[in-house]
Amino acid sequence: MSTSFSSAHRLYVKSLYRRMLKNELDWVVRRDIWRGPEFERNRDVNEPRALAQIFEKAEASLASKLHPDPYIPPSMPGGTKWERNIPPTIAPLYDHTAAVHH
Repeated sequence: MSTSFSSAHRLYVKSLYRRMLKNELDWVVRRDIWRGPEFERNRDVNEPRALAQIFEKAEASLASKLHPDPYIPPSMPGGTKWERNIPPTIAPLYDHTAAVHH
């Protein structure tokens, strides 16, 4: 099966799929509940106009269903443990070589 889709198209579809899955994971933790057939249903669509309509509808659906307080992994920026235990710097706190001794 040969498809004529560009790599940019594939990257866009992967990005859209990943954003939708992440948003669904923000709402429901159990993955067996939310794995919907939206992408599988449109797998064999090859017409550019039909794809454009599907993507527009999917983007609008994603925008309307965004979680107001999305999950952030604890160690990522904005997470609960972000920079909680920062390792000490390697540089000396006081430069003893620059100080003049009496």
